[in-house]
Amino acid sequence: MSDTPPSRLPRKRAPLILLGLGFILLSGIVGAVAAFTFSAQRTAEEQTALYQASVRITLLFSALQDVEASQRGYLLTHDEAYLAPYQDGAKALPERMAMVADAIADRPELKPDFAQIQSILPKKLAEIDHTIGLGREGKWDEATAIVRADSGREMMDRIRDAVGRMRTRQADAIRAASQSVAEAAARLRIGVGVVALFVLVLGTYAFLLKRRQRLQIEESADVIEAHSHALEAANASLREEMASRRAAEDQLRQMQRMEAVGQLAGGIAHDFNNMLAVVISAVGLATRRLAKGDLDIAKYLDAAGDAANRAAGLTKRLLAFSRQQPLAPEPIDANKMVADMSELLRRTLGENVQLETVLAGGLWRIKADASQLENSVLNLAVNARDAMPDGGRITIETANAYLDDVYVSQDSGIAPGQYVLIAVTDTGTGMTPEVAAKAFDPFFTTKRVGQGTGLGLSQVYGFVRQSGGHIKIYSEIGQGTTLKLYLPRHFGTENVSVPAGDSAAKLLPARERELVLVVEDEERVRALAVDALHEIGYTTLSADCGKTALELLEAHPEVVLLFTDIVMPDMNGRKLADLALEIRPSLKVLYTTGFTRNAVVHNGILDPGVRFIAKPFTLELLARKVREAIDG
Repeated sequence: MSDTPPSRLPRKRAPLILLGLGFILLSGIVGAVAAFTFSAQRTAEEQTALYQASVRITLLFSALQDVEASQRGYLLTHDEAYLAPYQDGAKALPERMAMVADAIADRPELKPDFAQIQSILPKKLAEIDHTIGLGREGKWDEATAIVRADSGREMMDRIRDAVGRMRTRQADAIRAASQSVAEAAARLRIGVGVVALFVLVLGTYAFLLKRRQRLQIEESADVIEAHSHALEAANASLREEMASRRAAEDQLRQMQRMEAVGQLAGGIAHDFNNMLAVVISAVGLATRRLAKGDLDIAKYLDAAGDAANRAAGLTKRLLAFSRQQPLAPEPIDANKMVADMSELLRRTLGENVQLETVLAGGLWRIKADASQLENSVLNLAVNARDAMPDGGRITIETANAYLDDVYVSQDSGIAPGQYVLIAVTDTGTGMTPEVAAKAFDPFFTTKRVGQGTGLGLSQVYGFVRQSGGHIKIYSEIGQGTTLKLYLPRHFGTENVSVPAGDSAAKLLPARERELVLVVEDEERVRALAVDALHEIGYTTLSADCGKTALELLEAHPEVVLLFTDIVMPDMNGRKLADLALEIRPSLKVLYTTGFTRNAVVHNGILDPGVRFIAKPFTLELLARKVREAIDG
């Protein structure tokens, strides 16, 4: 029999048993970390492949849209220049089809939709080739009839649906992979925590045995050191895994940004297609009636004009949202502006809405584009009215405000300092936090179809941020909403601007024998501008480039105004104006363009002394701007 007392055997063996369990758990954790790292790497590679496949699908559909848009532009204008995208796209489509096929080779769930695209695409291209061929033969009516038959649109809808399903499956696959990695990481963290707790228990137990056996203490210390090294290795592996996960998340965010851009492009295309459909149909019907000698076309011209104005408004709102609209800031007394707008607001809001204004005493001045600020307040008031279908109260309030470092740290892009507050509050239905978070997104709207474009608040947001200000929304369901505009305080001494009132709606005629030189490289735009000036009463000369314009100026010293486009080949409008003023220092200049970044606009602000009218413009606005330019 053994001389060792039975009661001491468990005490001697317990540390060994605990050490053995600790090594087993550590080995398991190290193996799990290695497996997780390998899995995360494979997931990142899979997400990269999914992202590339999604990009190739998008490029394929974009090329097909370019081909179709080129076909329609050619059939509409009869201009061969519109066929350049068609020719480029037709060459690119086979290569992009092959790229998509290669990218989805291991994705059987995508192949049925891709097979559908493969079967429809040749038919769609054949239809496009056929209509273009008819157009080149001069058979425009026959080509247009094929387009209006809607078979091509049906094929594009089927291709668009297939592309949408493929994108949805791609996004689902990326989300599933990310979720799998996240779940594995959570399980791994729990395992590491369990092992750390076990090590803590083992260290405590070893400390209690220190008085009994010195040798056991040293052995326990060695075990703890071994565990520490193993944990350090595990932590290093976890850090590598986290780096891989961050890379995968960056790729996912890039995908989400692309989806947001796609949503914006889709909203623009949808609204413009609706407006162009009205313009094309109305002009076509008016043309047919005129050909028959029927002069009853006023309703068609009104419809086309209304749709064109809506399209122009949409473009201005998009430029405002993107902070690319040219602004003409001037000193403004916000109290006077709100007071002057009160009557207009009451007429616009209707009898069911009670309007109140709370104007602060000693209000600071601001410097902003007066018309854009008025439009912003009007937009907010109309939105507030729409949130109160049964009527209610709207309060417009002004105040001086100071945004400190703590406040501005929550929103990048604004500076601490003194601001003027303009707040619009309603007693309407309010918004949930989820809706409020998306309120400034372009084309986001909670209104019914046809009651809003979803660009009102995004336009206000773009204008305020372009003006160096800040906008904040507060809302509670059932209580109402407050939108606060903060615009920087202006310290200048200039006189406060006086609102234009209704002058923009009056046709200001020309004086006798006033000669205007129109410079525009686009022939149709130039012809319409000349006709519009004749309608107002001006005499005109016209040129298609800067060189011709300078020759006409030297030959006609009676020219009082140079009305020039900015974006032109060879010589832009600003360079032309500089040379013209060297010849005629007293000459007045009025610029026009649809969009420009730096010729007469810098940092979103018109250069000092610049007279500008944005395309497209109404006859009344042209008359006012020309009159102001000549008299100024």
